[in-house]
Formats: sequence, structure tokens, C-alpha cells
Amino acid sequence: MTSALRACGTSASAGQPGGEQLDIASLQLLSDALVKLDAGFAALPAPSTPMPAEQDMARVLAEVAERLQDNYPYYHPLYAGQMLKPPHPVARLAYALALWINPNNHALDGGRASSLMEKEAVAQIARMVGWDTHLGHLCGGGTMANLEALWVAGRLQPGKKVAASEQAHYTHGRISGVLGLEFVPAPCDRMGRLDVDALRQILDRGDVGTVVATMGTTATGSVDPLPDLLALQDTYGFRLHADAAYGGYFGLSDSLAESTRCAYARLHEVDSVVIDPHKHGLQPYGCGCVIFRDPTVGRLYKHDSPYTYFSSTELHLGEISLECSRPGAAAVALWATLQLLPLVRDGEFARGLSRGRAAALALYARLLADERFVTPFAPELDIVVWAPRAARASEASRLARQIFEEAARHDLHLALAELPISFFDGATPTMERDRDTITCLRSVLMKPEHLDWIDEIWSRLDKAASTALRGRAEGV
Repeated sequence: MTSALRACGTSASAGQPGGEQLDIASLQLLSDALVKLDAGFAALPAPSTPMPAEQDMARVLAEVAERLQDNYPYYHPLYAGQMLKPPHPVARLAYALALWINPNNHALDGGRASSLMEKEAVAQIARMVGWDTHLGHLCGGGTMANLEALWVAGRLQPGKKVAASEQAHYTHGRISGVLGLEFVPAPCDRMGRLDVDALRQILDRGDVGTVVATMGTTATGSVDPLPDLLALQDTYGFRLHADAAYGGYFGLSDSLAESTRCAYARLHEVDSVVIDPHKHGLQPYGCGCVIFRDPTVGRLYKHDSPYTYFSSTELHLGEISLECSRPGAAAVALWATLQLLPLVRDGEFARGLSRGRAAALALYARLLADERFVTPFAPELDIVVWAPRAARASEASRLARQIFEEAARHDLHLALAELPISFFDGATPTMERDRDTITCLRSVLMKPEHLDWIDEIWSRLDKAASTALRGRAEGV
């Protein structure tokens, strides 16, 4: 990490003794909790577990710390690139605490307490969606969660195709191939949302069994028009799955545009939903969640095991999951976070989402007022995309890459996205379309602290853009 980042302010280290960048003081809380956990097993004879020499472990850990410095500062507000959000301190500590036991949430034999915590945590997420009855569990991430949802859909709609927007996550096409289901990409409108009229033409062929509604695309944060898709479901009878891996929590936000708010208001009407707690849910990787509205789909998971499910007549999570061994620590971390930050409107968690969205709107407003940039549409969630204004799409793309690299030299870390040129038709109609796509700059402002850092982010972006554009003027 460069000295410029260390000198950029006090917000990152506020309240931390010595001004360290990372939260070191909370390790005492972990030590205290470990003492309490250890007391629960005090009646057992002490095991004779051999321990490596402390100096050997210290040497290896020092090397690990050195190697890990070769990273972008994902935790810092000046990292405004990909979807990387630091876990909440209580999630980090609870996860570490659980590792001393290392429970496995496949069967109750391997994770009694953590399995119950998982069921309670998933129930809270289901209630946020609007479901009191449900079937669901945690999994390794959005890819595995979406795989399970499409696997169930394929079993219920055998031989039928899966349709999703061209801006849906690429995993849907890959998953469909794994499951032996044909995937049909549907065009998007200029806002990056699934085009309902184009989808209707696809549905008229009569061979689509499942439609995926993306509640927050990973490129632009666009939210598919769920009310329109529900109306089509009434006509065509397909299964409707909501991929809300990125945007699933935003139904709690009080600052959404009206059309986006209406989409979230009807999320409870879909057949299944995927939400990733390791994105906005403040959890370590990997922690995804798949939930089904109809609990009877659990029959599709039915399988026999010669030794696994005999310790209890209660439901073992492995009986409703395609995955087998899964980290109970992930469930413990999520449960602990939800005790501290319940999923309720007007709560601290919801306010954090709204602050990230406010940061995105603030950045969008500055981009809109600056003649050097062009942005295709206002952010629906907390992702902003924009490009340098240029005569040709190829030139704009080249400048975007230069600004991206120059911003990194100022310790501002952005991301790049390749988007259809049609997204910019309304924003810059005179730009020559010498490419089908345009390389854009992209910021994911998902940390609540981003709102406090907008002035600093803009200052560094301004310097990076001035350097890159000055090079263009000088013919560099």
C-alpha cells in the first residue's frame, strides 16, 4: 500500500489505536469468546494434540502477511471497483470462533448448533423476501445457489429452455450447459434490463420453461421489470427465478426509484430466489443462499445415505442441498451479523444500503455535470458506469483504460466493463459507432463509507482524467 493511501484521511482508521488500517483491536473480543467456548468443553480430558513450534508458525504467518500485501485495498473506500465489501467485524470474529470447532453443516452430526443457526438465518432472509414458509439453505456462493434453483426448475419443467437477459450473469448459460438445459439469451433495453417485448417473442415459441429475472445485474446494477415478467408468467406458465445475488437486500432501501421499488415489492411472487450474503450481507466468502417459495420441492433432493442422517429425526440440511460438506462457520457468521443488524427497514443495515446508493447518485450527478464524461443512465442500485466523451467508441474505450490505469496510480481503484454501444444511444448520439461495444469505467459504491469519501474519490478521478485527456490533446 502506498504512502498516498495512508495519508488520504482518517476515516479508515478512525477509532483504531495507533491508526492502523486494519481492525486489530477486535482480536481481544475473539480471545474472550474463545475462553467462553473452551469452558463449554472443560469436563473433557485434554487431548494430546501436537502443536507446531511457535517460532515456525510465526515465521509462516509473517510470510503470509507479506504475501497478502500484494492486494488492492479491498476494505478501503478508495477501492471503488469490483463487488468487494469487507465482512462486518462480528461476522469475521464469529467465523474465526467457529473454526476452533470447524462444524460441517451437511448433517446434524457435524454441525448441531451451526445448522440451527443456518435455519434461523435463512428464515430471516426469507422473511425479508416476504415468505413465512419456504425451503432454503446456504451454499458456497451465487453460482451454486443459481445452479440449485435451475436444477429444480429443470426437474419441474423437463426438456424446456431457460431464458435470461443478455446482461444476466454469465453463470446462467454455463449452469444450463452443466444441467443439460438449453439457454436462450434475451435482448436488453437501453437501461440494461430484460426487454419484455423481445422476451414475449421468445416465449411465443412455447419451449421456455424457466425465466430468470436479474435483480441487479453485475455490470450495471440494472433491475429487470419484475411486474411485467409476472404478467407474462400468468400467460405463459413458465417458472420464474429471481437472481438477486447482487441486489437482493435492496428491498430494504428507502431510496429506490419508483420502478425499482415496485419490482422489489413483488419479489415474494417468484418461485425461487438467490441472494448472496457475501456481497451486501457483510459476510466472508463464500456465502450464498437459495430459497424456494414452495417447500415441497424438497422431495426433488431425496436421496439415501448409509450413515449420515441417523443422529436426529430433524431435517438435516444435506437433505435439501446438492452440496455435501459445507462450512458451518459461514452460518455462524451470518447468524451473528443478523443478531446485530436485523433485516428490517429503517435499521442500521438498511441505512448502510441507502448510503451506498446515495454515494452512487452523488457520483452520477458529478459525472453528468462534467463535459468530459458521458453516462448512459442513472444507477438503479449502487453501481455507476460511465465513459470518456469522444468522437468514436474506440477512442472512448482507449481513454477509459488510460483513466483506469492513471486512477490506480492515485490509489483510486475502479473497474472496467464492456457494454453494448446501444446503451449510449441516448446519451451520446453523435459518437461514431465503430465498435459494437464500448469499454466503460465502472464503480461499485457498496461500502456505506463511500458516501463520506465522494469528494476524495472525485478529486482523484478528476486528476486521473485530466492526465489521460491531456495526453490525448498532446497526441500521446
